Amino acid sequence: MGIMNFLRERLGKIVAITIGISLFAFIATEVITSGKSFLRGSANEVGEVNGEKISIDEFNKRLDQNTAQFKQQSGQSSINPQFLSYIQETTWNQEISQKILQKEIDKLGIAVGTSEAQDMISGPNPNPQIVQNFTNQQTGQLDRNALKDFLNRISTAKSSDPMKATWAAFVTQLIEEQKAQKYLAIVRNGLYVNSLEAGDDYIAKNKLVNFKYVTTDYASIADSKVTLTDDDYKSYYDDHKNQFKNQQELRSLDYVAFNGSPSAEDSAAVKATLAKLIPDFKSTPNDSLFVALNAETKANMSYQKKGALGPVLDTVMFNSPNGTVYGPYFANGSFSIAKLVDSRFSPDSVTARHILLNPAAEGGLDKAMAKADSLKKLIQSGKKTFAELATANSADKPSAVKGGDLGTFGRGAMMPAFEDAAFNGKKGDIKIVTTQYGVHIIEITNQKGSSKVVKVAIVDKPLTPSSKTQTSAYSKAQAFLASLTKDNFDEIAKQQGLAKKTAADLTGTSAGGQGLDNARDLVRWAFNDASVGDFTDKVFTAGDQYVVAKLTEVKPVGILSLENVKKQIKPMVLNMVKAKMLTAKYEDALKSASSIDQLAEKTGSKVLPVENIVFANPVLPGAGQENKLIGSIFGSQPNKLSKTVEGDKGVYAYIIDSFTNPAPMTNALRQKDQLGQALAQRAQSGVLESLKDKANVKDYRARIL
Repeated sequence: MGIMNFLRERLGKIVAITIGISLFAFIATEVITSGKSFLRGSANEVGEVNGEKISIDEFNKRLDQNTAQFKQQSGQSSINPQFLSYIQETTWNQEISQKILQKEIDKLGIAVGTSEAQDMISGPNPNPQIVQNFTNQQTGQLDRNALKDFLNRISTAKSSDPMKATWAAFVTQLIEEQKAQKYLAIVRNGLYVNSLEAGDDYIAKNKLVNFKYVTTDYASIADSKVTLTDDDYKSYYDDHKNQFKNQQELRSLDYVAFNGSPSAEDSAAVKATLAKLIPDFKSTPNDSLFVALNAETKANMSYQKKGALGPVLDTVMFNSPNGTVYGPYFANGSFSIAKLVDSRFSPDSVTARHILLNPAAEGGLDKAMAKADSLKKLIQSGKKTFAELATANSADKPSAVKGGDLGTFGRGAMMPAFEDAAFNGKKGDIKIVTTQYGVHIIEITNQKGSSKVVKVAIVDKPLTPSSKTQTSAYSKAQAFLASLTKDNFDEIAKQQGLAKKTAADLTGTSAGGQGLDNARDLVRWAFNDASVGDFTDKVFTAGDQYVVAKLTEVKPVGILSLENVKKQIKPMVLNMVKAKMLTAKYEDALKSASSIDQLAEKTGSKVLPVENIVFANPVLPGAGQENKLIGSIFGSQPNKLSKTVEGDKGVYAYIIDSFTNPAPMTNALRQKDQLGQALAQRAQSGVLESLKDKANVKDYRARIL
């Protein structure tokens, strides 16, 4: 159902690119959110870039578009908080990246003209996204007829047609990406690799070294044997301060949660409700109506192949007589009862073609049905071929240009009514069915295979907590909150036997944290109303949990303080102190050791030989990457016992047996090209880093989203 499915299936892929994979979105993931507190800024602004405001209306317009596109692409009618958070973050990234790059693009006067834009869509070499989404699946080539047909349809569509707006947004995105590509091309064209750099790179990748080494791992000293001082922490922090640059403000919570999820009593009540329906379910003459009246999920019944129902239900339904009722059973958060309505053998796949009539274009459903009957009679009489009528009449233009051919498909690929007609008929049948897309004249041209399928009616009831369960959990949470003072959160939790949990490093737009689902209101409190040490002024809901929390830490934008990273760096500080201890041991042994074997004996280690290591790949076999060690080796002389090297995993000493120099570089141009390509690939992020340093990005989203 080509044109009717295009925006759902093909443009869905385009939308995915627009939302998550486009150049702007890629670049935006690297954007540093800097500036002052989230609490600043107007209530009508979500942020600003270099003083340029991003209004809530502007942001919400793009957010609504991206949300609608995501629903279309995913087929979901609703979006959970985690996906919504992802879409919000992507939308923010698009806004920020566009403004940052646009400033540079405007400075250079980069533009995409009308002719260039047209060439990107329908010229001799269209944009790869156009090619991808208008490729003929049989030939693997761009289907220019389908593209032309689609563009004609877009041009004649009403201005209110959402398809027209979606296409316009897509074309705009292509143009913006083209501008960005031109900007990056200017940067890449300014890069240069000289002969000296090419020669150094060639030596780094091809010069070999053979050596022997001894080592003692840091893990050989138990952590309990090491006492860390404030000076140790400060020394490590000062040496690595730039590694602790915080991209955006982060906040951490300690919390206790009171479980309000369904109890055993709640489960028993739902099962009992379903059990009462079983006698009527067995005897009802209208299974579809019974499901519609009693099920939470109003699903259309259709034939299912083995494996589609889940392991347990599959086993029962494929091995029972018609009329069998099974359950109540629990699956996907609901209790259900299932009835085997029918079973039969059916084709595994069908090849078909169709003519789609749009009721709106035909003057109503009745007229569309009448026209379908007339076309069917023309085909059956032999006066017209199916292909001729499809080409002339079908609203599904991509399939119409192929005589209505839809190819071969299995169960689950088409709408239920369409699928039933295709799989329940026989080769040569011509059927008329109605779906949400319109009226279809279907010809079954082939059927392959045969396997058992079943039609199952399912009545489900979600397992949700009762008001009694929720009231009990909430009351406990409220009592805990009432007992808190400024400094007794941990003490009261311990007295009441409650597990204190931590949600660390939340962002201002997080939907929740570790162990906290759907906790947006709690996160908003943490960023807008709380200071370190404050506890919540009310009980918050997070999924089935009732939560009371305390704000324990704020990590501001920029270089984090030592206190902010003290827990994080403890393992590295331990290794630093252990390195000093082991280095002292090695240096003492080296005073009386004249060979690598003597050093191994004095340090209680083994001599390990290594061959054919290159500078460009500083990996020690069996030990992993050791940059300091390999770098030191390539700066040393053969046959000389080294001093101690403090590596990432332990301390080392070595002696070089030999170096093997590579043959002289014969093709400097190729080496320069290879190095230049690698440099160009890094240029994109390098450009961004430069722009980030200059950009002043302020993010107020936590206050209002």
